[in-house]
Amino acid sequence: MKTLPYILIALRFVLAPVIFCLSYFMGEKSRFLILILMYFGLLTDIFDGIIARKTGVSSERLRRMDSQTDMIFWLSLGFAVYFLNPDLIKDEWIGVIIILGMEAVCYIVSWLKFGKETCTHAFLSKMWGLSLLTAFTYLIGFQQAGWAFYLTVVLGFVAHIDVILIILILPKWQYDVPSSFHAWKIRKGKHTKKTVLFN
Repeated sequence: MKTLPYILIALRFVLAPVIFCLSYFMGEKSRFLILILMYFGLLTDIFDGIIARKTGVSSERLRRMDSQTDMIFWLSLGFAVYFLNPDLIKDEWIGVIIILGMEAVCYIVSWLKFGKETCTHAFLSKMWGLSLLTAFTYLIGFQQAGWAFYLTVVLGFVAHIDVILIILILPKWQYDVPSSFHAWKIRKGKHTKKTVLFN
């Protein structure tokens, strides 16, 4: 059981190139299969954390692996959407640039301050992840952007601002910080690491 969280993370990592290749080589025929893999990947993301906590193997290494695998997984879905709906993505290029730009800023700020990638797993970021799931379902399954895409852009912008604030506020690098408010309490010495962990 203690190795299962790592196996689930590895499965999600493997899904990324599979999704990429399906969308690139099979095109329209792969839509339904990609949606199934996307939701399966989400389940691995949910259960790797639950099992890690239950078995006592949640650690910095595991959380960093989880965070980076998430990024690769969602990027593969982004490429899949482009391969399947290039004109749709070109029409919504401003929103795409905003999200990619904010993600890049988070990593740059974190590397400049701590020499490590960001790994906050903040609450707003989790909400953004759920909105991404909805947006990709619409984009891949129904070939439309609509309210789901615009909600993802807005929530993604807000979530990334929160992450940037967490990075700037924290006195030292830390993983699993729910919000910039919690980061401020950590800075003031009002929270220990144990009380911050929530996922």
